[in-house]
Amino acid sequence: MLFFEHKFDAKIGKKAKQKIDEVFKAMKKERSSGKIGYYNLPENGFDLVDKVEEYKKKNSLLNDGSIRDVVVIGIGGSSLGTKAVYDLLKDQVKTKKRLYFLENVDPLDITRTLKKIDKNKAIFIVISKSGSTIETTSIFKYIIERYKLSFKNKEDKKRFIAITDKGSSLSMLADKNEIKQFNIPLNVGGRFSVLSAVGIVPLCLVDFDVKSLLKGAKDYVDSFFDKKENMLLEKAFFYSKSAKNFPINVMFTYSTLFTYFNQWYVQLWAESLGKIDKLGNSVGLTPIHLVGSVDQHSFLQLIIQGPKNKTVTIIKIDDFKKPIKIPKISLDYLDKVDYINGHKFNKLINEECNATYETIIDENIPADSIVLDKITPNNIGALILYYELLTSAVGQFLEINTYDQPGVEFGKIKLVKKFTK
Repeated sequence: MLFFEHKFDAKIGKKAKQKIDEVFKAMKKERSSGKIGYYNLPENGFDLVDKVEEYKKKNSLLNDGSIRDVVVIGIGGSSLGTKAVYDLLKDQVKTKKRLYFLENVDPLDITRTLKKIDKNKAIFIVISKSGSTIETTSIFKYIIERYKLSFKNKEDKKRFIAITDKGSSLSMLADKNEIKQFNIPLNVGGRFSVLSAVGIVPLCLVDFDVKSLLKGAKDYVDSFFDKKENMLLEKAFFYSKSAKNFPINVMFTYSTLFTYFNQWYVQLWAESLGKIDKLGNSVGLTPIHLVGSVDQHSFLQLIIQGPKNKTVTIIKIDDFKKPIKIPKISLDYLDKVDYINGHKFNKLINEECNATYETIIDENIPADSIVLDKITPNNIGALILYYELLTSAVGQFLEINTYDQPGVEFGKIKLVKKFTK
């Protein structure tokens, strides 16, 4: 389960309640219209899981145990969400399969990653919503050449899966060469696509409990539209109304396992909310992600005594399910910290979290906390939808198009010119 607490004054008066109600209705309409599809991914995902399981039975490489390495070739929304879920939950899955990600066109990273992969035990998932993402296409070509793979070879074709929009250039390539493809709904943007085929296919291939992930997400969506998650809307209202005074939004997660989840949040938040509003004003909230307790020893100083222009969300895990303890050992000259001896690391990191949260509150910095009772597929699914819904709500309050990314396209146009002029 997820537990929420807000420590800021949202000033929910009559006008604010009216605006919150308007935004809720707008999101409800957005969902029912079918224009924005991520709302329905959790519900629709169960059938997709069944289709992937059926595909696993039909692909001889997958059903005879030949595959150990599942390699995702994709960038941004095509990889970050999946990478986040994988890192959070991989210790709970009994499998010999491993998931790798080829995201960046950094030649050192590509070389280093591929050294870990055995081509004869690998399957490659090429993910691009548009079908022609330059980073993804370039790495795809390199994989074909490096491993001397051919679409004319039936066994080689079994080593590829395409995930893309139906009718895209990648989709047409897959159709022509009889490569298995799964499609992303046309009404789902890349950064909102983790619970589509983008995440479901690779996570199923490495034996994750994807249906529990989807159930957690579906339960949260249902709860939100049953008007049981009003705190989310109040938080979105506060963010939008106080954006000029608090333009920086800090996610402070107390577990290293959240590192990639934090990166997913940064893309979701930045790409969705950094926009020009209908009055021509630049709006948005700059996302910063931190990991506790590590960043207590660095960025916390800026939060506490630097400019008071930040809101902070603390995410904590109540029970890590790892009962290791600090040994009852006294070391010469280090005995002043012996008070921690015998306590569990679980208690140490959570008390550090509590101390940080209380310090932030004492400094009158707007803050809230999210507590997971433990890390489970169900909880992670719910947390994904919490942040997607929060992003949509803030976008509604800011009166922007949450789902486009024109600024990103400007850079793509310039890149094409650099190679074609």
